[in-house]
Amino acid sequence: MIPKYILYPIILGCISITVSFAGLNTEQIASVTIFASLIVGTLLFWRFRLAFALVGVALMLGLGLLNTSTMIEFAGFDMILFLVGMMIVVGYLEEKKFFEHLLGKIMKGVGPNPVKLVIILMLLSALFAALVDEVTSILFMTATVLHLTGKLRISAIPLVMMTVFATNIGSSATVVGNPVGVLIAMRAELTFMEFLRWATPISIAGLGVAIPLCLLYFRKYIQQMGDALRSQKPEEILVENNTTSGVEIVSHKENFKIPWIIFLGTIAALVAHSPMEEALGLEKNVLLPGVAFAAAGIVLFLNHNKAREMVEKRVDWWTLAFFIFLFASVGTMKMLGVTTVLAEGMYDVSGNDETSLFFIFVPVVSILSALMDNVLAVATFIPVVHEFGDLGVDNYPFWWAMLFGGTFFGNLTLIGSTANIVAIGMLERRKRGNITLKEWIKPGAVISIPTMALAAMLVYLQIPLMT
Repeated sequence: MIPKYILYPIILGCISITVSFAGLNTEQIASVTIFASLIVGTLLFWRFRLAFALVGVALMLGLGLLNTSTMIEFAGFDMILFLVGMMIVVGYLEEKKFFEHLLGKIMKGVGPNPVKLVIILMLLSALFAALVDEVTSILFMTATVLHLTGKLRISAIPLVMMTVFATNIGSSATVVGNPVGVLIAMRAELTFMEFLRWATPISIAGLGVAIPLCLLYFRKYIQQMGDALRSQKPEEILVENNTTSGVEIVSHKENFKIPWIIFLGTIAALVAHSPMEEALGLEKNVLLPGVAFAAAGIVLFLNHNKAREMVEKRVDWWTLAFFIFLFASVGTMKMLGVTTVLAEGMYDVSGNDETSLFFIFVPVVSILSALMDNVLAVATFIPVVHEFGDLGVDNYPFWWAMLFGGTFFGNLTLIGSTANIVAIGMLERRKRGNITLKEWIKPGAVISIPTMALAAMLVYLQIPLMT
């Protein structure tokens, strides 16, 4: 196996040689090479991703491949600030053990039925991802799975994979479910209601395909789980305090009135932000971050004694900083016309036919999402979709195709989504097993290929309704 520090320059060399034959000028080749160095470095040396992003942007600025105005324009501060607000709200709900309370109530009715248990866990993973975000969902659900499988003395890996698949699919249902969705909503000016109309039904359909496929693919594992469940009382397994596993299902009586109000109020306000903007004569999507800020402010007032600690510890500043510099680096591709070349090249290959362009675009953005993380892929292709619009193409369906390409096909590989990486990290830290790419990619393909094919067809069939 080639060491990473040797593989890194080899990959960059191949990329640089390849793009030199793509009709790009010297500045464009340098721009693509530095951008690729950031992406490849992030994938090969994940712990140093922020360092690669910082050095990459510094090189772009120093070589004149990026200026400060373009850097700020592409940095995505609207999305970053929205995520800051939502992380504070979610942190408050987690501290109040709201999600444990909700899960505990649901799990009491499952019984010793392994199929029903798997379905419930996958549905909860998708629901939590849609209502809060995929990272929060997978953190809580993976901790729950580790606790459950530890009690049953069975492998956690298959069940973790199933919850990850459901999390990624469910995260496409709403604006708040995934950084990919937030990014697309901000750049395409899509509302929460538009997501409910175009994304939520397809997300539900994808989940309807993924759950039976998981039950079929992991049937032997589910049988093993059933044997273990029947030997213990499920209510004792699922509803108890366990601080070592990171799971604390609340079984005692607590006052959840205020957390319920915060949770439901935030979701309701996000859903209603577009009508409120129209009623108040505001700019489109201005209340999307506004709702997150208001909710965050309220919970900081409620938690005033720990407000500073909540902002410092509950907001993932490391990830947000990485996103800022990652998005800023995409600006060099737009500034030097690389995205225009890419968009025009895809348009020419399609024969100037929008249907052909759609079915060329879908596999490209899907595969890149699986290979380079969905946030990276979507950040790269947002300017390309804008270029489609400049070429006279109705690019509205392409935003939804890119959303599902990033979320559904993020299930294909270990690094296809943030949720995948977080779940694998928890498995390894708890010493509950390691997953290789070879072990992941087969079930990943079983889930991602049919669900993405379904999503692409559903988007394509609804294009007349979109226009």
